[in-house]
Amino acid sequence: MTPTSLLPRRALFPLALATLLCLAGPAAQAATLDVGGVKLQDSASVAGSPLVLNGAGIRYKAVFKVYTAGLYLGQKADTAEAVLATPGAKRISITMLRSIDSAELGKLFSRGMEDNMDRSSFSKLIPGVLRMSQVFSDHKELKAGDNFLVDWVPGTGAVLTIKGKIEGEPFKEPEFFDALLRIWLGPKPADHVLKDALLGKAR
Repeated sequence: MTPTSLLPRRALFPLALATLLCLAGPAAQAATLDVGGVKLQDSASVAGSPLVLNGAGIRYKAVFKVYTAGLYLGQKADTAEAVLATPGAKRISITMLRSIDSAELGKLFSRGMEDNMDRSSFSKLIPGVLRMSQVFSDHKELKAGDNFLVDWVPGTGAVLTIKGKIEGEPFKEPEFFDALLRIWLGPKPADHVLKDALLGKAR
């Protein structure tokens, strides 16, 4: 005789319900969005702060898919200005859709930062830009499926994680993380369609 068979029938219902809720809980929390074959969670947590997926899309170079990008914020925002002004933790998640030379990707990001800032503001960030470029160069190549994250952690800085490993010290200046976001959200974004997608706007 099993232990549950000793329980009154009335007591079995709460037990069964609790079991179902336990089984359903993780599935309910694991909602994902498929973007170019990449599964993006509709929520995330950075330094204990809950974030929501603001938008996601694909970076194209000519007709080729390069990577999938997702932007996570504490609250939804539909303009670049609102994203930059949003307080608290933030995350940009990039998953490669094709192999690319890491050093070249680092150069593209540096150029994207420079294109969306005035010269004097960019010059103040050059040490961080050079350090970021070196981190990417050290990886030689990012292959399809490889992921990297840039998390803004208030009081700590921008934390770069490549293939699940935190790389070096945080970039402490808020201006550095804002400059990174402008690669995709600035007046001269890497991809205008991707910019709209990250802002939750459909074309």
